[in-house]
Amino acid sequence: MDVTDIMAFKPSQAPKRPAAQDPSMIYEDTVENVSDSYEVIAKKRKIAVLRAKSIANRAEEDARMRQLEQEAMESKLEEKQDGSMRDHMIQIAQLVDQGEDFDQGNLDTPGIKKMLLSFEKKTLKNQELRIKNPDEPQKFLDSELELHDSLTELHNIATVPFLYPVLVGLGCVPSLLGLLSHDNTDIAVATVDLLEEMTDVDTLNESVEGAEVLVDSLLENQVLSLLAANLTRLDETVKEEFEGVHNTLAVIENILEFRPEASSKVATVGFLLWIVRKLKVKVPYDSNKLYASEILSILLQDCPDNRVLFGEIGALDSLLQQLAFYKRHDPAAAEEVELMENIFDCLCCLLAENENRKKFLAGEGLQLMNLMLREKKKSRGGALKVLSHALSSPVGAPLCKKFVEILGLRIIFPLFMKTPTRGKRAGISAEEHEEHVINILGSLFRNIKAGNDENVKTGGGAMKERILGKFVENDHEKVDRLVELHCQYLAKLVETDQVLRVEALDWKGSDEEVDAEMYIRRLEGGLFPLQLVDYMLLDICGNGAESIKPRVEQGLRLRGEKLSTVKEVVRRWGQNMEGEDSEVQELLSLAEFC
Repeated sequence: MDVTDIMAFKPSQAPKRPAAQDPSMIYEDTVENVSDSYEVIAKKRKIAVLRAKSIANRAEEDARMRQLEQEAMESKLEEKQDGSMRDHMIQIAQLVDQGEDFDQGNLDTPGIKKMLLSFEKKTLKNQELRIKNPDEPQKFLDSELELHDSLTELHNIATVPFLYPVLVGLGCVPSLLGLLSHDNTDIAVATVDLLEEMTDVDTLNESVEGAEVLVDSLLENQVLSLLAANLTRLDETVKEEFEGVHNTLAVIENILEFRPEASSKVATVGFLLWIVRKLKVKVPYDSNKLYASEILSILLQDCPDNRVLFGEIGALDSLLQQLAFYKRHDPAAAEEVELMENIFDCLCCLLAENENRKKFLAGEGLQLMNLMLREKKKSRGGALKVLSHALSSPVGAPLCKKFVEILGLRIIFPLFMKTPTRGKRAGISAEEHEEHVINILGSLFRNIKAGNDENVKTGGGAMKERILGKFVENDHEKVDRLVELHCQYLAKLVETDQVLRVEALDWKGSDEEVDAEMYIRRLEGGLFPLQLVDYMLLDICGNGAESIKPRVEQGLRLRGEKLSTVKEVVRRWGQNMEGEDSEVQELLSLAEFC
């Protein structure tokens, strides 16, 4: 072969190696045929494995690169946002600096007058356009928006309560209150919001003189009636109107705190009926329901007329129905627990009136409270408190008899023997629980008599025997419990007296005033439950089984005490009591002859 032949030589064309990512070519190179030998098959499988690893490595590399690109983009975006945020903070700082130099001269008397006159003009303009075009809202829409903006501007007046006399002097209060009956509830809600801010207690306390002028003017112009009327048309499913209801209740609370004597007027203009409807069981729980219960508690607390009115409109049953829901259902949230406790407090206030106790008895309130004690739910503490109020004083005698009839002794004596643990008391301290139980038993002893009197003829004698019989059961365990409580509260009273002797040195006033204050503080410091416990001890010693008195004396001796101490406590109770002569005489004779 010469040089020419060598230069002319061309190798045969061989097919190119297929790309690793070409699935069709991979399949052709690695597919196994039946006729292939073992070595060929092994080679094809090895090639397939190598190519698969190559593909996987390349895919992993691609994913890593995409991740790096994504992180780089996010980093750039964060830097851009940080820069934007820094710019925004700089702008805010500049606005704050500008605000420090803001001229508040427009909140002086001329500025307030200008603002109020502008409000009056916009109010009048809106009224005229509404009268002229009652069926064409688009013609008075702009004026309504201007009026709403004017109300918003009037919030500035709340920052200068000493200028409230200017508002009243210009006669703007009637115009402002007139908007509470505006056809557009948005305007009415905005007005309520303004009144809430202007009557805020903290704001009123900044200028007592200006506050008195404003509150007097509001009451003179029937603000309570207008608020009550507006309240009935608000739809609480609408967020703005829901807030309007809340602000209305806030205005009422503010007025009552500044003018407590307005409580009776608040109840008579319609708020009491609205609150009763709001507290019905079918109304789902919300923050306004809780607020309504708080307002009701304020209305009933120091106003006997409101308590009587509440009973006369038949609203006591509504409270009992609301509480009946909690007989077997615990409140779902802490706020609902507060609602339940508020209703119990309202019921206790109502029971201060004798007529309401009769309605409570007729409405089977005792049975409901007894069932609550049995169910051991969170309502048990409130039920115990209600029973303590319902059975107390001589007017509670019919309820005491009914309590024994419905087998209440089976429920109250286990609570007397052992105070439930914290988890089972729910909202009431161990000390309060113990004192309520003592008060209930003390009322049963004092209102259900033994002997030849009218009480016995109506079944009281047999009931008293049932009560006294409880103290013989289980080897006089209840007698031992009474002795234990006597020593407990006597020790507490001794500690209270030691503290009061030191504090009394700084008290000012006449001797009678100091003595009265001292007696009240001693009652709060353990004397009151001690008096009831010692009364029961002397009663069971004098009227109970013969084995009781030796057991009492033995228990007292073991604790270093004497029966004479018990008698002295009851004797002093009778001497200091301001009540009917029969009650005083009973205490003195019990201490003398037992």
